[in-house]
Amino acid sequence: MPSPLCHALLRNLELFRPLSDAQLKSALRGAQPCRLVAGATAYRQGAVASHFFVLLSGSLKVAQLTADGEQVVVRYVNPGDMFGLARAMRQSRYPATVQAVLESVCLAWPDALWERFVGNHPQLSAMALQTMGQRLQDAHLRIQELSTDEVEQRVARTILRLIESSGQPTAGGIGIGFPITRQDIAEMTGTTLHTVSRLLSDWRQRGIVDSSRKRIVLRSPAALARVSGDAQAAQDCSGCASCIDGGPARMAQPGPAQSRLQAPVSGLCETPSA
Repeated sequence: MPSPLCHALLRNLELFRPLSDAQLKSALRGAQPCRLVAGATAYRQGAVASHFFVLLSGSLKVAQLTADGEQVVVRYVNPGDMFGLARAMRQSRYPATVQAVLESVCLAWPDALWERFVGNHPQLSAMALQTMGQRLQDAHLRIQELSTDEVEQRVARTILRLIESSGQPTAGGIGIGFPITRQDIAEMTGTTLHTVSRLLSDWRQRGIVDSSRKRIVLRSPAALARVSGDAQAAQDCSGCASCIDGGPARMAQPGPAQSRLQAPVSGLCETPSA
């Protein structure tokens, strides 16, 4: 059972914020905290779906292997997100592999508790439905982009979405809040490592991004929005008027993920090894 300290920290998560103390205690019945070191997997594609989860701290990568053996990065899981919802989708096996990209802490419920979890707590049921609906919408958008957009637009839009969901202000702009490689970007956008490397190098020369090993910092949101074809976003550049195709971005507020829970892993909960 999560500790009282864990209860207090869960109050900072949007998922649990609407619940009363009694409802929170009930919702957490049967949950076990687990810790994942960077590189460890929560579960693998095709494994029997035995648990569902909420991420408390850290970041996770969701990837699928295609029938041809190609890996596709589907999305990243941020603190406060539910994942492993195979039971909710009436699937007996996990459709993807989930791997920690940072040291991460999550709560895990046995899959058999799903019906009670959502049946006793309409707020959590609504949040789960919203999560699945958003993922379906994201999948449709991804298919549309793969069908209609140039590769440069796809890569630009992917970086903008990652910044929106997990961006962290840095001295040089807004950084993606977890380690991400050029290969990861390629696997998210249906292109090659060579193409992503070429685009990032070009954008770096133009002052749009800074990139290094497992790190991408956006310096000019308006310039990247123009590349993505998002004319509305490109016009919304208050405080960044000097960036024609470059110029450092203003210091932005943290993305939605950073406004949730950003506590250090150490001392978060009494957590067994995952």
